[in-house]
Amino acid sequence: MQAKAIRTGTALLLVLATAGCASQIGTAGTISASRYHAMTCARLNTAMGDTAKAISATAISRGKVSKWKVPFWAPGGEKAVALIQEGQTAKIDRLRLEQDAIESARRTTCSGQM
Repeated sequence: MQAKAIRTGTALLLVLATAGCASQIGTAGTISASRYHAMTCARLNTAMGDTAKAISATAISRGKVSKWKVPFWAPGGEKAVALIQEGQTAKIDRLRLEQDAIESARRTTCSGQM
């Protein structure tokens, strides 16, 4: 019984560690507003919707992570949860910056069409 608990705790820590790393893949870099100014209104609207979906999904995931019950005997478990939440918060912040760039492009490109 004790060996099963140790395996479960080890698996939990492995998942926590890799989830934190995986959330950082493909999120580095700056937001290029010029990329959005070249898009049509329809594409800008689609990009805005996609970004909003990504923000919602990340926020839901962050909420689920905050409810994780890490065993007291798992060393670094609470810190791993905090790091995952910080990564998801940073991702949401980047997505909001992207949304701001899209909104700016929509204001100039689609001024008479909205």
